[in-house]
Amino acid sequence: MNKLVLFFLFSCFSVFAQNKEINVVFKDAQTNLPIEDVAVYVLKTKLNYVSNVQGKVTFICNESSIIKISNSAYISQTLKSANLKEPENIIFLKKNSSDLDEIILTKQHPQQILKGIVANSISKLSVPARLKVYSREFFKLNGAYNYYNDGLINFQISGKDKNYETTILVDQNRSYGLIEQAVENDLLGYNLNDIMKNYYSFKYINPILESSAKKDYDFIIKSNATNTDYYTMLITPLDENKSMRDDVQIVYDRKRKIILEISTFLSPVTLSKIKDKKSDGSKNIFKSMFKAVYKIQGDNYYLLSSKEEIGFDRMQKKQTKSIEVRNYLVTTNFSNQKLTYKENEVFKDKTLLNKKNVIITDYWNNSGITATEEEQEIVNKLEQEN
Repeated sequence: MNKLVLFFLFSCFSVFAQNKEINVVFKDAQTNLPIEDVAVYVLKTKLNYVSNVQGKVTFICNESSIIKISNSAYISQTLKSANLKEPENIIFLKKNSSDLDEIILTKQHPQQILKGIVANSISKLSVPARLKVYSREFFKLNGAYNYYNDGLINFQISGKDKNYETTILVDQNRSYGLIEQAVENDLLGYNLNDIMKNYYSFKYINPILESSAKKDYDFIIKSNATNTDYYTMLITPLDENKSMRDDVQIVYDRKRKIILEISTFLSPVTLSKIKDKKSDGSKNIFKSMFKAVYKIQGDNYYLLSSKEEIGFDRMQKKQTKSIEVRNYLVTTNFSNQKLTYKENEVFKDKTLLNKKNVIITDYWNNSGITATEEEQEIVNKLEQEN
C-alpha cells in the first residue's frame, strides 16, 4: 500500500481516537439512584461539568486526562479518562453522611457563626475573574412548555466585597418558542446583569442573617464522621410562623470558613400555611427552590453552578395563569484573564429572551450540563414549532 495512503489512514485514526466522547452516570452506592450535581473537572482541558437529574455527564476528552469528581454529600474520587471505555460508564459514589452524624454545640449562636462565614466567603471569592458560563432556561405556561433559551456567556467580574461590577459578553445563544407579552413582564427568571452580584454577595440568604431571624428560624450545625472538614447548617422556619419562609441548608468548609453549597426551598408544610390571594394581579407561589454550588480550585474560589425553579399562579382578570420557570448556570471554565471587547459588544438586556439567535457551533453538546431525554424532546419540539 502507498506510504502516503498509510499515513493518511493513520492520521485519520489518530484524530478519531483522540476525539473521544465519554458518558458517565453517577449513582448512589447504597440506593442505586442517580446523583444530581456531581462536579466533574477534566484536568487536561480545565473544563467543568455537572451531572443532570439522571446523574449523567457527557464530555469530549481529546487526550488521556485525570478527572476529578466531587459532591459535598459524597466521597470524592479521581479517575483516568482512559479507564472510561464503556458506551455508558456507571460510577458509584459513597455518601459522606451516616448514622453517626453529630449535632455541634457552639458557644456562639449559629447565626453569628454564619455571618462570619459569609463575610469571609465574600472576601475569598476570586475577583477580578472571568467565568465562561452555560446558561439554560425552560418556561412552562399552563402546564405546557412553550419557551426555551440557552447560551454561552462570559461574565467578567470586577470590584470588591459587595461592590461588584459585571460585564457580559454573549458568545452564542439560541431561543425557541414564544412567550406572551403579559407573561414576559412577569417572569421571575434571571436578570443576567445582576445575577453574579447576587451570587457573589450571597444575597439569597440575607433574610436569615437579619437579627429577627433568630426568632423565626431554628439553626442547627451538623458534622459527620466521614468528612470532618465539612459542616452542614440547617435553618428551618419555626412552626408558629405563617409567612413564606424558606428552609435553608448551607454546607461549608469549617477550617477555611467558606461556603461550598447553598440550598433553599419552600417546604410543603410552609406552603400549606399560606392562604391563596384572590385579587387581580396577585401571585400564589406553589414551588420555589434555589441551589448554588461554589468551587475551590487551587487558590481560586468561584461559583460553579446554580439552579432555580419557581412556580406560581397569577390571577389576571378572574383567570389563573400557571407559570413555571427553571434556570441553570454552569461555569464551564474559570480564568483570571480579562477579555478585550468593544462597548457595542456588551450585553445589557435582562435575559436572552429577545436576543437574535447566534449559533456558530453545537455548543450545547459540550455545555457543562447534559440535557435529559425529556429536556431534549422539549427543545426539539420547540425548535420545530419555531
